[in-house]
Amino acid sequence: MKTSETIHPDKVELKSIASVVSDAGSMFLGSISSYREVQGAYLFQGENASIMIQPVNEQIIRIKLLLDHQMDLRSTIAIQQEAYRSVNVSLEETLEAYRLVLPELTAVVHKNDGRLDFFNAAGELISSEIETFRAARGEFGSRRRMEPGTHIYGLGENTGFLDKNGESYELWNSDVYDPHVPDIGSLYVSIPLLIHFRYDRPVYGIFLDNPGCTSFDMRSDHEAYTFKVNTGTLDYYFIHGPELKDVVSRYSELTGRIELPPAWAIGYHQSRYSYMSQEEVMELARTFRDKRIPCDVIYLDIHYMDEYRVFTFDPTRFPNPRKMIQELREMGIRIVPIVDPGVKRDPNYLPYREGVQRGYFCRKLEGELFIGDVWPGASAFPDFTEEEVRSWWGDQHSYYTELGIAGIWNDMNEPSVFNSPSKTMDLDVVHGNDGDAKTHRELHNLYGMLMSMATQQGLKRNLQGERPFVVTRAGYAGVQKYAATWTGDNRSYWEHLAMSIPMVLNLGLSGQPFAGPDIGGFSHDATPELLARWMQAGAFFPFCRNHSVLESVYQEPWAFGPEIEEICRKYIRLRYRFLPYLYTLFYEAYKTGLPVMRPLILEYPHDRNVYNLCDQFMVGSSLLVAPILRPGTESRAVYLPEGEWINYWSGERLTGGRHILALAPLEVMPIYVKAGAIIPELAEAEQHWKPTLDEQAEIALSVYAPAHRSESSGQWYADDARTYAYESGSYNLLTVKVKSGEDMLSLQLKYEVKELPIAKRGAASGVAEQSQSAARETLALNVKLMKFVPRDIFVNNSSDQVKLTEVGGEWKYDSETQELRLQVPHTFIDKEIIVKG
Repeated sequence: MKTSETIHPDKVELKSIASVVSDAGSMFLGSISSYREVQGAYLFQGENASIMIQPVNEQIIRIKLLLDHQMDLRSTIAIQQEAYRSVNVSLEETLEAYRLVLPELTAVVHKNDGRLDFFNAAGELISSEIETFRAARGEFGSRRRMEPGTHIYGLGENTGFLDKNGESYELWNSDVYDPHVPDIGSLYVSIPLLIHFRYDRPVYGIFLDNPGCTSFDMRSDHEAYTFKVNTGTLDYYFIHGPELKDVVSRYSELTGRIELPPAWAIGYHQSRYSYMSQEEVMELARTFRDKRIPCDVIYLDIHYMDEYRVFTFDPTRFPNPRKMIQELREMGIRIVPIVDPGVKRDPNYLPYREGVQRGYFCRKLEGELFIGDVWPGASAFPDFTEEEVRSWWGDQHSYYTELGIAGIWNDMNEPSVFNSPSKTMDLDVVHGNDGDAKTHRELHNLYGMLMSMATQQGLKRNLQGERPFVVTRAGYAGVQKYAATWTGDNRSYWEHLAMSIPMVLNLGLSGQPFAGPDIGGFSHDATPELLARWMQAGAFFPFCRNHSVLESVYQEPWAFGPEIEEICRKYIRLRYRFLPYLYTLFYEAYKTGLPVMRPLILEYPHDRNVYNLCDQFMVGSSLLVAPILRPGTESRAVYLPEGEWINYWSGERLTGGRHILALAPLEVMPIYVKAGAIIPELAEAEQHWKPTLDEQAEIALSVYAPAHRSESSGQWYADDARTYAYESGSYNLLTVKVKSGEDMLSLQLKYEVKELPIAKRGAASGVAEQSQSAARETLALNVKLMKFVPRDIFVNNSSDQVKLTEVGGEWKYDSETQELRLQVPHTFIDKEIIVKG
């Protein structure tokens, strides 16, 4: 525990703005005397160092500081080479500068000092550098101008509010069990992406690709921000927008996009440190089913293992894991066990013996094996920077897949080491890095991501086409390609519930769309009210898991009595009703990199009221969620952006562009639907994801009718939800366009039909089942809150209009609920349905 000794004046390193900048002034690089082109990159020769500028594509430029003046095109494993495309480039020289001109972006290198500015195609200044500098301790960095009205987003997983202007962070993956408070500058996931936003300027991003310790300082100088590296060199990518969505999408293209998870992975997950026995796990699963609370996943924390050896089950606590896993699968529940990187030092333990004999564990330069204490005691750590080691580690997971397990939980992979002064691997450990050896100090932030990469790829090899699921605590840029992330050891504090929103929002802006906190809080003791409110919010996070620490009170949905149980049941069931919508958003993330859970600024970038709004959020572009974040609170202010909004619970229509007071008794969390939204929903909540057509509930497209003349659109994506067949075109994508008039509503349906008929009952089912007799040949469309009573419904059929009922369709209108229910033949491809009043 820290005491006041921490701030003893003899221990405090005094800082000033001057200490942040160069020890050699703005002339560190010296004048730029010449340039040369090598393999599509440009090397600008300075007196003391050179700058490499490499066009990646029309919107992204790479900048690398080279002290030895030698061209170096190497990059980290985070970069997707597919992002590189041929670009038309010209180089212009003036007396003052070199201008590297791309179709959409121009980089200007000032000859007198090497400063680097960026302009768009219209000649507008996007970003101006003050200097590239070398700090007193051999660190390298860049200071760039930051004008009044600037907002900073991204930077991965950090505490604090959405807007990071005025903050300072050191990105170094750390096992932080201390309470997560704004003072903490480092957590488990380091994503060095800074997004610079001003309402009157093009948006841009800076991705600093250095997996050692990096820092971003938006605090020391109100007119500039600084980013720097503790080791290695500056290697960063300038990402042009001009919009915020463009930067997020282009960054995710550069570092890779999420694979579609199996549908069961976006259901509800239940965990505890630990469920101590096979019988306790089975009783937990039976309770979920008896109480009709949906659940897809139960986690096994470290006590399932034999003396904490990975790839083992404790023979006393879990005497028959195969039987347990099979029984759970029959109940629709998956097991996800924890796997840490520390391998117990035990010559009789095969993974340890193999790892030593094959040289797969991390070592010092002199050959000494690095041994650190974690849960099993003295342990060795695989060198995941080597492809051969990753392959070996991935193959170890056949132990789990042969038992029927398809998901793994990677923890402690910063890596956390108990007996090290740094609480991580010794910094002088040398990683092989596939022939480009580097110290742990240089590669630390990559360790957790590479472990998840090894895990995911090993599972893929062993699951015979089934999609795996991996969730990791530690990560780096690009981690989204391999794993979901959760926000680590939070606490059962109301402040942590509130803080989880901007944390996950910024992770989404940093390319990781599959993230969430431990619902209810991990450490400390949840209260009934806190669990209820956290479950309401958590039901709309991309990753939805309840998890608690060993000594805390239990916080399963029923732990606090029938009232809280009913609230938890209600919101978990609501999540399951929205699973088709959530799954469609994961498809959007797979295609575009845009997050599932979004800050309002992503959808409304010109609304100054939302620039630091982070106590409410969007799910996709259609749902607005406003959780209650304080105890004893039964109302709250909610900001509705421009447009028309519909109270999900009451159907009340509300005009946006203003704050409203929302009533929220304990059982209610305010939710609003954007008028005109098209949301695929289950007719009733499932108890888990159902893999076959016969079992699945009806899926309907809910259209929330606008009150005024307007146009909107939405999509519904479906595939088999379990294999990689979607990559070869086995999926369906239905786009619906809605036009609303005075006494008319038009619904235009356009299918992108591949091999899976979307209108069949349970469209998220497997391709193999599409011919089952239970399949239905109609699409359900529910138009909610119709503003007029429909008189008849027609179909535009090429050259004429015919009544829907004459071509196999059906419709029914409920005047009490103002809901129109349609059954439309799935053959209505590229057809328009006209509802007339």
